[in-house]
Amino acid sequence: MKSFRIMALASVLAVVSSVAFAKYPERPITFVVPFAAGGATDVLARQFAERMSRGAAQNIIVDNIPGAGGTIGAAKVAKSKPDGYTLLIGHVGYMAAAAGLYKELPYDPVKDFDAVARFPDTPLVLTCDPGKPYTTDIRSLVKYARDNPGRLTIANAGVGSSGHLIAALVTSQLKLQVTHVPYKGNAPAYSDIMGGRVDCLFDQSNTAMPQVKSGKVRGVVTTAIQRLPQMPEIPTLAESELPGFEAATWYGIFAPKGTPREAIRWVFDRFQEAMKDPDFTKKLVDAGYVMIPEAEQRPDALAAYTREQVELWKKVIADAGIPRQ
Repeated sequence: MKSFRIMALASVLAVVSSVAFAKYPERPITFVVPFAAGGATDVLARQFAERMSRGAAQNIIVDNIPGAGGTIGAAKVAKSKPDGYTLLIGHVGYMAAAAGLYKELPYDPVKDFDAVARFPDTPLVLTCDPGKPYTTDIRSLVKYARDNPGRLTIANAGVGSSGHLIAALVTSQLKLQVTHVPYKGNAPAYSDIMGGRVDCLFDQSNTAMPQVKSGKVRGVVTTAIQRLPQMPEIPTLAESELPGFEAATWYGIFAPKGTPREAIRWVFDRFQEAMKDPDFTKKLVDAGYVMIPEAEQRPDALAAYTREQVELWKKVIADAGIPRQ
């Protein structure tokens, strides 16, 4: 009899939960971006928030909570009520690499979140000082680095940034000794490249493109598997020095663990509507983003990908000797 009552109660609670979410969302949904406004992650989040809000019962708003490489905002979402109203815009840095970069991370990227949807990727472009003879192409650059161990300088937007991580991965696979030079953002790094003080920078395709098009820096190679349609003149690492190589800055929507499936389904459906809007996706492609297959956008695929990425970057960080903070 007791077992029957427990089962009956569970059934009632399931019905109540279903009824409660029949009206979801009843108030605005918040996308938490753990970086300052105006950056690449913020811009992408706002584009999706605006498009996903069209025709919806409630708007999606963006809340910027910067600090500690994105881990402050991520931790806040992880500890938020799992009701579908507070979601994280995830990034490879704090949702994968952070597990290997920090001795004590206030959240677990895998255990503390439910995956919702994966955004388009941004491959990286190796941008270099066009005035140096060894930056004319990737082979010249690799030869210089091998002939002069530690002399090639590669800037990055900060320790643990995607540019830093990709640079560590690429130089490790090419077996090169280089000097990584951290900055507080890409702007001062570009200033020093243009001033001849550092050699190169791995930058995301969407922010590298204006610099390359202006001629201020040279696009030497990209980390995409195929040449980018926006910059078809730049070869890929896969077609030259590292066959099969592919890497990118990736993003996704994550919810606190235990968020009702109805809420995740609603957000994913709005996301899919945006991704099936040809005008919207064309703007993304024109800006330098790379579309990924629909099967890879789904919650289960993003969850599996996050697990794989956490393990990958733990190994890359350890192999590169990047000290844990």
